[in-house]
Formats: sequence, C-alpha cells, structure tokens
Amino acid sequence: MATSYPRMLAATLALATLLQPATAKAACKLNSPVGITHVVYIEFDNVHFTRDNPNVPSDLEQMPNLLNFIEQNGTLDSDDHAVLISHTANDILTTQTGVYSDRDGVAVANSLGVFSPITASDPLGVSSVSSFFYWTDLIKDINPATDDDNFALVTETGDNMPAPWVPFTRAGCDVGAFSTANIVLERTPFDVVKVFGPSSPEAAEPPAQQNTDFVGEAIHCAQGSSLCTAGNGAVADILPGEPGGYVNFNALIGAKYISQAFGGPLKDIDGNVITDSKGNPGFPGFSPTAAQTLGAVATMLEHNVPIVFAYIADAHDNEKGGTFGPGEAGYVAQLAAYNQAFGEFFTRLQKDGITPQNTLFVITPDEGDHFVGGAPTPSNCDGVHTPCTYAQGVGELDINLNQLTTNAGDNTPYFIHFDDAPTVYIEGEPGPADPVTRQLERTMAGLQATNIYTNKSENLMAAMVDPVGEKMLHMVGFDQARTPSFTFFGNPNFFFESVGPATPVQGTGFAWNHGDIQPEIARTFIGIVGPGVNNLGLVGPTPLLGAPARRRGIPAGFFTDHVDVRPTIMYLTGLKDDYVHDGRVLTEFLNKRALAKPLNGEALTMLQQLGQVYKQINAPFGALASATLSVSTKALTSNSPGDTTYIAMENTIDDWTQARDSLAGRMRRIIEDAEFNGQRPNKAEIKIILREGQRLLAEAQAMAQ
Repeated sequence: MATSYPRMLAATLALATLLQPATAKAACKLNSPVGITHVVYIEFDNVHFTRDNPNVPSDLEQMPNLLNFIEQNGTLDSDDHAVLISHTANDILTTQTGVYSDRDGVAVANSLGVFSPITASDPLGVSSVSSFFYWTDLIKDINPATDDDNFALVTETGDNMPAPWVPFTRAGCDVGAFSTANIVLERTPFDVVKVFGPSSPEAAEPPAQQNTDFVGEAIHCAQGSSLCTAGNGAVADILPGEPGGYVNFNALIGAKYISQAFGGPLKDIDGNVITDSKGNPGFPGFSPTAAQTLGAVATMLEHNVPIVFAYIADAHDNEKGGTFGPGEAGYVAQLAAYNQAFGEFFTRLQKDGITPQNTLFVITPDEGDHFVGGAPTPSNCDGVHTPCTYAQGVGELDINLNQLTTNAGDNTPYFIHFDDAPTVYIEGEPGPADPVTRQLERTMAGLQATNIYTNKSENLMAAMVDPVGEKMLHMVGFDQARTPSFTFFGNPNFFFESVGPATPVQGTGFAWNHGDIQPEIARTFIGIVGPGVNNLGLVGPTPLLGAPARRRGIPAGFFTDHVDVRPTIMYLTGLKDDYVHDGRVLTEFLNKRALAKPLNGEALTMLQQLGQVYKQINAPFGALASATLSVSTKALTSNSPGDTTYIAMENTIDDWTQARDSLAGRMRRIIEDAEFNGQRPNKAEIKIILREGQRLLAEAQAMAQ
C-alpha cells in the first residue's frame, strides 16, 4: 500500500550496488505474433490533423514527411479522442497506461487541487499539486503542505499504478524515455535525493545542474543490460508496489549517465549536441523540438534500446518565447523544421534497418487545442504562400474568475487550478448539495465577459459537473481529497485565473487553450505503422478537404480514444500488463496475421460491435458522457423550489453511472479475456450486454435533448 513506500527508501537505495554484471547481456525477447523487434512511441503536444483556419494547411499537412509515412505505411485515425480534463499530463498518462484517470489518480492536469488541513498559510485548505512528477512519488512528496500519503499515481485499490516499462524490461528489453511525462525525473531536488540518496554527489549538485543532468531522460533496463552497469552510473529501478515484484532491475537516470553509457552526449537529428538553455550538454527542458527528440530517439535505438517513449513540443508556441497564430511566418517555419526532422529521422532509421517491416511506430498528440486571436490579414492568407499577420495580436483572454464571482455578489472562498476548464475546490469541502456549493454553481453559470477580439459579450460557461457527473467522466478515483467540488468547463476563448482583473486581458504567452470539451480540443489523431497493421491510410473524418470519410471497412460511428493505445501496443508485441485495460485493441486496424484466435471470424465481428458500444458508454467523450454533461449542466444551473430539479437529475446521473460501471465491467472482462487470455467470447452474453448498453444510451440521449 502507499503508506509503506516512503520508509522503504533508505533500505532500497542500497540495492543500487547490486547491479548485474555487464557480461550478462540482456536479450530482448518480445513475443510479437508479427515479428516486431522495436517500438517507437512519440507523443506530440497539441499537433493537429484538422485545420485551425480553413485556408491554412494543418500541422500534419505541413509535415508531409510524417503524414505520408503514416498514410503510405499504416493507418491514420483522425477521430481519436482525449480524456477529461483534456490536458497534457493526464492525456499522456492515459496513453501510457491504457486506463482512465479514475484508475491512475490524475484526472486534473497540469496541476490538481487536494483538500488539505486549513492552516495560517493555507486558509482555504486546498493545496496545489503538480501533475508532473516521478512514477512512485506520493502526493505529499510533491507538495509537503498536504497530509496525503497516497501515491500520486494511485489505482482504484490505493496502490501505485503499475509502471508502463515493466512488461518490456521483464521481456529483456531496455526502455528509453525522452521528455515524456512521469516516467522520467521531473522535479529537483526531491527526486534526485530520492533516487540517488541524500548524501550522493548527484544530490550535492546545484539545482540548475541537477535539471540538466538528471531530469527528463531515462533508460529503464532489463536485468543483465550492458547499459545499466555501476560503471555507467546505474541505480536500482525501485517500484515497491509493482504486482509480482520488481527487483534487480536498474536504470540510467538523466542525460549525464546516458551520455556516459553511450560514450558521448545525445545529439539532435542534425548532429548538434543537445544542451540546456545555457549551452551545457544535457536535457533541453520539457519543450523539446522535433529535431532534439527525434535525434535522441534515433540514438537510443542505435544503442540497442529497442523500446523508446518520447515527447515533442507543439509548433504553435514560439521556441524563443511567445506564441503564433495559424499561418504566421514563424509558425510555418517551425513546422517546416519539424517536417525536415521527420524526413531525416525516417531516412536514418531506414539505414539502421529499423523499418515498418520490423518496428511498431505509434504517433499521437496529447490533445487538441483552440486558437484564440484576432482575424488574420489578408483574410485569405494560407501561411505557406501568403503569410498571415494578426493586427489585433493573438493570445488567450486571461480573466480573474474569483473576482468575477465576488463582483456578482457571491463571496464564497474557493481555489481553482488555472485553466480553460478550471476545477473548483470550495473552502471547507461542502457537499454537492450544500447551499454554498449550489449558489456558487449558479453564480458561475451566469457569468459573461467581452471578447476583446470581437467586442461581443460571451457566456463564460460551456458546461458544469459536480462529483456525481465527474464520476461518470472518470474524474473521481481512490483519493477523495482530489475530487473537485465541481468542474467549470469554460468558454474556450478564456483562461481562468485567481489573479489579475475581472475584465479580459490579452495573454501574450499562449494563444492555444486546452483542457476543455470543444471538438477541436477533444478530437485528436493516432497514427500506427508496423507489422500487423493494415495500410488503410486515413480512416477518420477528412476535414482537411471536406471530403467524405474514407473508412475502408471501418464501421460508421467508429470511436477510439487514448486508452486504446496501450492495449494495441501490448497485443502487437505479445506482452501483457498486470491489470485490465480500460481501452481495447484496435483490431479494425490489424491484419489477419496479427489476429490469432479467438480474434477472428464471427467472434471478432461481435467483439468489435461490443467494443464500439463499450466506448460509447464508457469513454469521457462517448455518447453517454456527452449526455451526462448536458443533463448535469441543466441540474447545476437549475433553481427550482427545494432544488427538486437538481436532486432528480443528479439521481438519474447516479443511476446511469451505476449501470455504466456494471455494464462496462462486464464488457471490459469479455474484451480483455478475448484479447489477452485466449478466451473465445460468448455470443449470447454479448447480445444481451449490447441490448443493455444500447438501452442505457437511448435513455440518456433522450433525456439530454
């Protein structure tokens, strides 16, 4: 359990000396049914398949080296979906694990609120906790002001979420990570002290040097790896709560020791040494360019690290500070650089013999985002031939939400995490039906502000849910102290804070809002290339050219989201996780060679039908969740005598959630057993469950009208 971990550190750090000898070289033995020997997993921050301006080619259109690689060799699903709230940390975590946020503990990102003791320094009794941390950290490790002993990544039973590298290292495969969330060190000095020890030379380094040397990069090694040796600076890879145990595994933590093992520093795809902001060789920070990330990935693969997880910053934000609008010259130039980097990357891997014939490539963004800015000039600019300029500038509309509610006559004290979709934590943690909570919800529902780009007044609320609706959206997990009093899904043009004026101010640093529920934020893409993957090309809606969907056998209404990534990777590599996924294997994208029994014939067809109904009742952006958002918003904004409307609607949502949990559990068991345990699904049982799921969807959608 979580409480046993902190006091284990002194003893377990001593295991770092018990390293495997270099002569006992690990042999990577994936059990792939289609001969996969490498996995390259790349997650973008906010890179779009769809166009933000109909005249300006989208991000992927401006990266034809990547777009063509996916469409010519595999499948590009342009109708994948994020989770809620749709933000970087939890979107990455759900793709890494294959479970929704209620089962990994991080529903709110990129920082979450935790109800804590009221003190002189914290009169609201709410602590802000970063959603970026190392895999085994506790909540109170991240923010000591809390008294929360739970793991930050906590399962529904209170244990540490199993780590995503474990099935690979147990199979003898080293796993590299570059800049991707939570599987590398993210904070100093705490995690450096935790991993290397309080009296270590690493802990004695200045904080800035610790960031350069130990944050953001890691190689989690198999037993006997020739990389993870004492001479290379390896330490024990400690996962105290891992199912089945995890001992005698080691890791290289940070650029300093990866460079030592590789015989030189990591270089970008053009051969330049990757450096920090001051020019020191090491980690460049958590906004790496495509050239930096792809160079690091290629180097890891070339040094016999066959599995690599990596992250690339979005191209909307100016690498030198500030942000761009669609079609601005700097934006187009950055995308051109990204395109060149991918071209060089694929050419280099081809020369290395790392190709779609033996390597699984998975490429996806964490979430989409909503552009906030004035109208472009000229109005028909396309960015590529005619650069766009923005006379009014670009930037989200920053506004003080707390001051707005005070100005509206509601003096309720509360904490929010700053966001387009702020979660609200009310002082004293009143219940959902408490008059204080209900009045604040009504107050927020009526807020308006002027959009300075259009000079028009706009409603600031898009939707609202309290813990009853949050549970349906997979936002309520084991640690109840993290559950917001309610979530205010906002107008995507605005960014809500607790500072500054109650009138909109043009933000200069960001013009791309996410976290919210709008389609441009919720909908993403996933590209899959490799053995066992059909070359279907584009299989989702095609808003690039306004053409009809090209589905090539993919059923109408086909739905995927982030949690489907992990089980698909596991299935194709022939490995298993120590838990049941919330996602499903994307069998519609796979060829017959990859689909062993029982995933064939009529059983496969029925399993796919079950999978689609399962997604619609269980996914945060599925049909049941959408209906819940609508009904919840009506409930929270209602003001009937005795609050009878609110009570009735909340009871209905609670009934739906209980029915969903039961149905989804049965569906998940059938799907997981068929995909990973070789059990042929029962057709009669599937037919019964399908009818129950469809009835639940019909009831919810009718009430949401």
